[in-house]
Amino acid sequence: MTTLLEARGVTKIYGAGLFHRGQTVALEGFSLRIETEPPTITAIVGESGSGKTTLARLLLGMTIPTSGAILYHGKDLRKLSRREWREFRRDVQAIFQDPYEVYNPFYRVDHVLLTPLKKFGLVKSDREARERIVEALEAVGLRPDETLGRYPHQLSGGQRQRVMVARALLVRPRLIIADEPVSMVDASLRATILESLRTLTRDFGVSLIYITHDLITAYQISDNIIVLYRGSVAEAGHAEPVVQEPQHPYTRLLIGSIPMPDPDRAWSEEQDPSEIGRLADPRSGCKFASRCPYAMEMCLERHPSLYQTERYRVTACYLYREAPVLAGEYLDEAFARPGVAGPAVAASGAVDEPTSSP
Repeated sequence: MTTLLEARGVTKIYGAGLFHRGQTVALEGFSLRIETEPPTITAIVGESGSGKTTLARLLLGMTIPTSGAILYHGKDLRKLSRREWREFRRDVQAIFQDPYEVYNPFYRVDHVLLTPLKKFGLVKSDREARERIVEALEAVGLRPDETLGRYPHQLSGGQRQRVMVARALLVRPRLIIADEPVSMVDASLRATILESLRTLTRDFGVSLIYITHDLITAYQISDNIIVLYRGSVAEAGHAEPVVQEPQHPYTRLLIGSIPMPDPDRAWSEEQDPSEIGRLADPRSGCKFASRCPYAMEMCLERHPSLYQTERYRVTACYLYREAPVLAGEYLDEAFARPGVAGPAVAASGAVDEPTSSP
């Protein structure tokens, strides 16, 4: 098993430099490995400002990290040759949030589908190109005769987004990074697009990094979930336990803010921070302390490590300080289960047998 794409201790700070007074840490010490096999779906979840889109841009090579490195087959993106960049662009495709801005309104949608086939030299004839395009459109639930030959404005938002999924599929990538791919389409179309994304993994062996603020869709589609808060990992693990039994106070807040169709269930509101939490300085200590009802003295001193609270779970919270700290730079087995490879998250310390959460 080899690593396709890796973020190694990546930090991104905006506003860093001689002429900038203020700095914003968008992502801090983040590490993630995506293996070539087996294909997986990893969700990156967090509210606005948590660093999700910055992470996507870093993984795609659109932004240079302040420290750390993004590696493709073990080689820093900044050192790739032109041929290697071409291979990277084919292996790692993107689906962005806004389907409206991707299209040139003066071209039919055929153009956006033909371009990658010609750019990467994937077809030898127009007939072969047509067959590949028809196959990709049908794979995402679109009828080619109702899609091809039309201009973008003649398609619905859901159709335009599914065309972008088909475009990504055309080049037969190893990994697709989808940044909020369903946030700008109607709720009725989200399930269809999400199912199209699952199809890519199930039927075509494509891994997916699904970036979203929506824990519900993350739970529906992903094998593993990584919860980000202010650029750091708050909690990570298999999707079901993270959503069904959240451990980090921030994850609990996200789950509690989801409205449920149950009149007997109160819609949770954010709890007030503890007395100690009110004293928290956002520049030091736990990043969530100023909002945390459980904040303690130690939370004001330094940000917590990632504690291995269960076999398939890590949580950055001092409530679980009796659990072992995630060891070394990576712990590949932290989220692994038969047939599913999970993300490896950076931390330091010594590892013992996982203990139960408090």
